[in-house]
Amino acid sequence: MKPEFLDLIRSRNPLIHNITNLVSAHFSANGLLALGASPIMADSPEEMAELASISNAVVLNLGTPNPNNLNAMIAAGKAANQAGIPVVLDPVAVAASRLRRDAAMRLLKEIDITAIRGNAGEIAYLADTDWQAKGVDAGEGHADLQHVAEQAARKHKCFIVLSGEKDYISDGKRTAVAANGTPLLPKITASGCLLSTVCGAFLAVSPKEKGLDALTEACTVYAVAGEIAAQGLQPTQSGSFMVRFLDALAAVDHTAVAQAANVVWHQAA
Repeated sequence: MKPEFLDLIRSRNPLIHNITNLVSAHFSANGLLALGASPIMADSPEEMAELASISNAVVLNLGTPNPNNLNAMIAAGKAANQAGIPVVLDPVAVAASRLRRDAAMRLLKEIDITAIRGNAGEIAYLADTDWQAKGVDAGEGHADLQHVAEQAARKHKCFIVLSGEKDYISDGKRTAVAANGTPLLPKITASGCLLSTVCGAFLAVSPKEKGLDALTEACTVYAVAGEIAAQGLQPTQSGSFMVRFLDALAAVDHTAVAQAANVVWHQAA
C-alpha cells in the first residue's frame, strides 16, 4: 500500500465539522488535532450553512440523538451537499431504538451521504442482514461481513466502512479488507467515533474518484497507529493505550503505514 493522503491532511489542515455525541466529542477533537486536521464541534441549526462554507467535511454521529441535534444534522448535511463537501454518517447503535432507526433513515433520505462508517451490527442493520447487535457493541451473527459491506454500499449508493477486527471498505463493486489493528482499540470509548471523523478528514483531501482509496488509507493509518501505541502494553492497560494512541496518530508517517499495511482487495461477486 502506498499512502497518498496522510501527508495532504498534515499540509492542508482540513476543517472537519462534527455533530457528535457527548461521550466522543473531546476524544474526536483531540484525535483530529493529532492527525493534523482541525475540528469544529457545533450543533446549532442556525449556523450550519455558514459552517459548511468554511468546512472541508461534515461528520454526523447518532450516539446521543435528540430533536435539536437531528435538525442540526439535516441542516449541516444539506448545506454540505450544496457546498460540495463530503458527509460521513456514523449510525451509532442504529438498531437499538425507534428514535435511532427513524433518525438514520431520515438522514439517508434527505442527505447525499458520501460514506457510512459503523460496526458489524450497525452496517448489517442498514444492509437488511440478520444480526444480533447489543447497543453500541458489534454483536454477533453468521453473515459474511464482506458481503454485508457490499450489500449496504449498493443499497445506500455510498461508500461503506465496516470496522472491527478487520475493516471492510466497499463501494459495492470493490472491497478492501484491512487487517491491521489491536484488541486495545475497542477497549477505549469512542474509538469508532474517532475513526468516523478520521474518515472525514481523508475524504476532505481526496478527489471524489479516489474516495474508496482514501477511506482504505484512513482505516489503515488508524489501525497501524493503534499497533504502534499498543507495543509493550498489557491487555489491561487501556488507559495508557488511549494516551499513547493519540501520540501515535500524531507520529505515524507514510513509511510506517506502507511497511505495516495488511490490505487485500476483492471484486464484488
